[in-house]
Amino acid sequence: MSEKISPAVIRRLPKYYRYLEDLEGKGIDKISSSQMSLEMGLNASQIRRDLNCFGGFGQQGYGYSVRKLKKEIARILGLDQRYNVIIIGAGRIGQALMGYKNFMLEGFNVVDIFDNDPAKVGAEVLGREVQNISTLASYLKDKNIDIAIICTPKEYAQQSADLLVSFGIKAIWNFAPTDVAVRRGVAVENVHLSDSLYVLSYKLKEKIKGAGI
Repeated sequence: MSEKISPAVIRRLPKYYRYLEDLEGKGIDKISSSQMSLEMGLNASQIRRDLNCFGGFGQQGYGYSVRKLKKEIARILGLDQRYNVIIIGAGRIGQALMGYKNFMLEGFNVVDIFDNDPAKVGAEVLGREVQNISTLASYLKDKNIDIAIICTPKEYAQQSADLLVSFGIKAIWNFAPTDVAVRRGVAVENVHLSDSLYVLSYKLKEKIKGAGI
């Protein structure tokens, strides 16, 4: 089924999940698509179409059970499972991700961090010793790792991805400031932190222009 679902729909699912998680935290039991539309800034029919891609989760005249819908979206996103994660690159971004406590709460267990810089290898990051990237092959033979996060400089990103794929990693979250390409059968998400900043810059420019400043 997942191959037939529009990527745009998949990218809206985390937004639905976070919204439902917030509602559940407030003790709200049910929600309608029209209420979701008003609070999320999305079209109600779009919300219904998105959710109908995966089956009918709502009831006519009742809406959606917040708890059940959140559970279903978690299942669709694979958040009902647990994943072991490693980080490649012990720079500031790698260290920041290593310290992000919500990963564990959401089922992503960051088990180790790697680097090739002699000044970083052997140092501790939040109680974890930075491993030498040269040991990655033997490490992955002994460990069950599901996801690798690339936090290297731009010039090392693709070779890091190639190395990880050659050792059997099937999912890569790339924070290097360049896209990495992987073969078919390997999932990759290229994250560009500056993209949202550029969009914010555009919005600010338009606000200033509209105000005649």
